[in-house]
Amino acid sequence: MFRKKKTSDKLPAAKPESSAQPPAKTTSQQQSGTPPAQPKAAPTATTNATNAQPQAKVVVSVNTASSTSAPVQPPAKPPATTKQPAAPPPAKTTSQQQSGTPPAQPKAAPTATTDATNAQPQAKVVVSVNTASSTSAPVQPPAKPPATTKQPAAPAVTATSTTSPKMVDKAARKAKGARGFFKRAQTIVGIRASATEAERLRGDMKREKNWKRWGPYLSERQWATVREDYSADGSCWDYFPHDHARLRAYRWGEDGLLGICDRQCRLCFAVSLWNERDPILKERIFGLTGPEGNHGEDPKECYYYLDSTPTHSYMKALYKYPQAPFPYAQLVDENKRRGVSEPEYELEDTGVFDEGRYWDVFAEYAKAGPNDILVKITVANRGPEAAKLHLLPTLWYRNTWIWGCKHEGCTRKPLLKEVGEGHVRGSHETLGVSHFFVGPGPDGQQPSLLWTENETNSLALHGVEQYTPYTKDAFHRYLIQKEEEAINPNRRGTKVSPHYLLEVPAGEERSVYLRITDDESQPKGNPFGEEFREVFQARREEADDFYTSISSYDFGPQQQLISRQAYAGLLWSKQFYHYVVESWVDGDPDQPKPPESRKWGRNAQEWRHLFNRDVISMPDKWEYPWYASWDLAFHMLPFAKVDPEFAKEQLVLFLRECDVNPPVHAWAVFRVYKMTAPRGERDVPFLKSCFMKLILNFNWWVNRKDPSGKNIFTGGFLGLDNIGIFDRSRPLPTGGVLEQADGTAWMAFYCAVMLDIALELSLHDPVFEDMASKFFEHFVMIVDAMNQLGEGQGLWNEEDGFYYDHLRLPDGRSFPMKIKSMVGLIPLYACLVLEDEVIKKLPGFRKRLQWFLDNRQDIAKQISYLDTLKDGEFCHLLAIPSQERLLKVLRYMLDEDEFLSEFGIRSLSKV
Repeated sequence: MFRKKKTSDKLPAAKPESSAQPPAKTTSQQQSGTPPAQPKAAPTATTNATNAQPQAKVVVSVNTASSTSAPVQPPAKPPATTKQPAAPPPAKTTSQQQSGTPPAQPKAAPTATTDATNAQPQAKVVVSVNTASSTSAPVQPPAKPPATTKQPAAPAVTATSTTSPKMVDKAARKAKGARGFFKRAQTIVGIRASATEAERLRGDMKREKNWKRWGPYLSERQWATVREDYSADGSCWDYFPHDHARLRAYRWGEDGLLGICDRQCRLCFAVSLWNERDPILKERIFGLTGPEGNHGEDPKECYYYLDSTPTHSYMKALYKYPQAPFPYAQLVDENKRRGVSEPEYELEDTGVFDEGRYWDVFAEYAKAGPNDILVKITVANRGPEAAKLHLLPTLWYRNTWIWGCKHEGCTRKPLLKEVGEGHVRGSHETLGVSHFFVGPGPDGQQPSLLWTENETNSLALHGVEQYTPYTKDAFHRYLIQKEEEAINPNRRGTKVSPHYLLEVPAGEERSVYLRITDDESQPKGNPFGEEFREVFQARREEADDFYTSISSYDFGPQQQLISRQAYAGLLWSKQFYHYVVESWVDGDPDQPKPPESRKWGRNAQEWRHLFNRDVISMPDKWEYPWYASWDLAFHMLPFAKVDPEFAKEQLVLFLRECDVNPPVHAWAVFRVYKMTAPRGERDVPFLKSCFMKLILNFNWWVNRKDPSGKNIFTGGFLGLDNIGIFDRSRPLPTGGVLEQADGTAWMAFYCAVMLDIALELSLHDPVFEDMASKFFEHFVMIVDAMNQLGEGQGLWNEEDGFYYDHLRLPDGRSFPMKIKSMVGLIPLYACLVLEDEVIKKLPGFRKRLQWFLDNRQDIAKQISYLDTLKDGEFCHLLAIPSQERLLKVLRYMLDEDEFLSEFGIRSLSKV
């Protein structure tokens, strides 16, 4: 702890642009978001985005297409060593603002370089991504942008001895922006609603209308997950591979391509495709398993989340489907051949996107009501020749009926059946009645409906006859293997799909329309009439209005677009997650009994009580389709800006049952509490509820992870990047314990946040003053142990000027693990300033604080005093390092030969 002018240990007495041109649109297209006819897109010019970044998997530029899309070029082979997110979409023109595309985004400044989208095919060109609701003219960033295309830095404000008008104006804008933020937050949480999306959020929060009942909750990978693994040795990658996904009914979830489902994943909808060259339908994202990838598991596809509102009243996503055979084996074999030091072999490296020979497949969703989902699927032929595509928009029930389970979520078998031309009626025990309306194809003809059951093909998998000939893979067998008997001629089942055969000329696109409703919401007339178009246009415009209302006051056009697509990624990453560990370990009554070894395997001992059946924010719905409390805590900060109620619900949910992860949950709770309303209007009951549960969690850490009772923690899997010589989740090979610098620092950080929360609650209820005192004292004791325990240095190494983990052997000897990593930097996190202004309002806490200063001089020296400019008052700085030690650590952290890199702080010192 560093000191700055300590005056006394006594507390003072209390005082009484121009953007790319869009393709030509007809009048009818400009009046609706859904064109009745599909004209050939006019040639357009594209502009290279000035802040485009090099892409690893796919170099993309984002451009928001509502209906007609200009040709999007296939990917260039990018530098293989980096991965970058999609570049932002371009700004819209005035004509776009008058149509169904977003009017809210300002124009982007043009650049000197332009590429014609109708130029001759190239061997390798750059992918352009048509994204959420804007112009369809693709912006094409270079695969490796020249130095002149870097994002310009914000103009610097020159420091002067006087306040310039520019600084005054900046301060005024900052104050106005802060007021605007809370005004927008009030709108969202229902204090004052003006925008339609905010009204939907308010209605959902008050349980008036369930606007979030349907959303992008369908996983992108259910195969090869722990939940579907019933093997004896826990090898989930091998037990349920990608090749089984089309044959086997899932036990705990579903997956699909650009899909949606209700919040309990009972009824699912997703896109299926076939290019007449692949050996299987494209129903889900393909990727490598952990053992197959030279860098671990990795999806090998090109797909993008383009737009979403918080209630999912409007959503859009894009998938790029090669017209050549999908190179499944080539991707597996080449990545298997490469070592860990080599770059990954990606889909665009295979050449399948050469000459633009691929399809852009856009899935758009707009809600006419909470249970009335309008669907538009647009396919664009980016190749130089006409091509055929089989499009199968599929509706199915998750299999909840064959397991024999009795717990919540298990149901009797539901039914889908045809009740009229292009009209399917579904009935489900808990979901009720649903209707699926299928629009005619672009040729005006009604597509045929294919029917089957969502049941395992036991004959193909195990050579065992099943009770029904109609199985999950029926559409594969019917289309690709020409098995007419694979589909149910009785036009009923639990899985149905219209079959559209689309022949699209080069550079053109076609759209199909569908609708999913319940009994009350089903349309009275034509389900695809003028109302359909009006709803799509309205939802796009409302999405524009919503994101304009929450946009930061100082964001320029490009930053606004980047922010919007970042939120799309966040909102599309919600997933229904179902996992009942007891049933998973013991097996289901109507299924074969799992191996006995599972009772001593993963999750079987400490987690049998766990019952998950919720929509949860995922780190990634393909690569990490499971929740992580560390990641989720950080997700909730941006979520709090667009959907405060969801952020609070997720944080409360993870206070019920959680794993041993860095204790950032309290920090996230307090940040969300402060972000969602101005002082005096904040959700104190939410903070109180979380605080009481966090106390239990804090005590669990203290009781389980401080084995010696000396405030030095051994937290297991606790490091920021889990850096260490040993697997810290397992017993040490040497015996003894690892006294962790980062684990102990995290607990000090946890203490500081809990103290901050307790002080906030004490301003509303003095009963919390005792808890504030408790966390204050605990923080100081942890800091004292970290700096003084043992030989007077704790976990600090004076010789190196750094914090290290210590290995304490069973015989009592202790050795520092002299590895300079993030482990030694995390102690800088734990700091808190106690302001005298707050302390004076809390007489109980003030009295106990004064007693501590008077009677625990040995520990009180860990508290620093800082002068303030307010009438000679001072504040207390709580932190781990002293000023001298802080400077020593900073010398490492800010040294480019140690931790500092052009991309941030390294996890491991370069030395």
